[in-house]
Amino acid sequence: MDIFFYIIIFIMGITFGSFYTLAVYRIPKNEDITHTHSYCPNCNHKLNIFDLIPVFSYIFLGGKCRYCKQKIRPRYLILETISGLFFVLVAYLMELNIYNLQLIKIVEYAFLVLYFTFIILMAGIDKESRTINKPVLMYGIIISIMYIVYLYIIEKTSIYRYVIYLILLILNLIIDRINSKQKNKNNYTYSLLMIILIMAIFTGEYITINTTIATLLTISIYLILQKLINKKREEQYNKKIKIGLILSIFNITYFIIVLTLLKLI
Repeated sequence: MDIFFYIIIFIMGITFGSFYTLAVYRIPKNEDITHTHSYCPNCNHKLNIFDLIPVFSYIFLGGKCRYCKQKIRPRYLILETISGLFFVLVAYLMELNIYNLQLIKIVEYAFLVLYFTFIILMAGIDKESRTINKPVLMYGIIISIMYIVYLYIIEKTSIYRYVIYLILLILNLIIDRINSKQKNKNNYTYSLLMIILIMAIFTGEYITINTTIATLLTISIYLILQKLINKKREEQYNKKIKIGLILSIFNITYFIIVLTLLKLI
């Protein structure tokens, strides 16, 4: 029975993955992500239901649009597959199965899905345009507040440290808002600080600290290598580093590692 349960979880995961690819493409363009019909980004032809089956449509169509025959970027297949595998892996590590469908575990899993959605959208947009999208960041803040309320009401968790995180989030949000109005542009640094706080709320201090350290080390190594190879000014490379993307990769990686270790203990 478990295999059928995890197949359903995988299908749910690749369906979310299909939404992620659509959202990452449309959100920066300020396009609707819920009501506008899916279309080919090359020929703008509306796609039918057989073109929209996550993973399988890409495979059966040979990675090409049915209508204009242009190649479809492999990121669609990769993101959908990773999403499906992540959904299954987390469910397995949380010991979520057909015989253990406790409400509290389902709710915790749902919050992780919401958090993973935030991470993927934020990282995907950062990868494409090196920017932290404000609506996506607000979504992350909203689910953080929901999670804190859940921990306090349902799990009776002490929320003092979460309240501190929330206050810091609000302060960063206010400062970022003031800075954006004065300079008429979004501040990448303040957005990154808010992302780190959201990570701490959902994945804890230990994982977040390790995520931040690994990110800083990676950036430092990259800058040193670039300076040695090209001998150009460091500022030229700072603008190319997708820090939000790097943070996301390490955060999810550490999260999976910690869940795995907890299951083995």
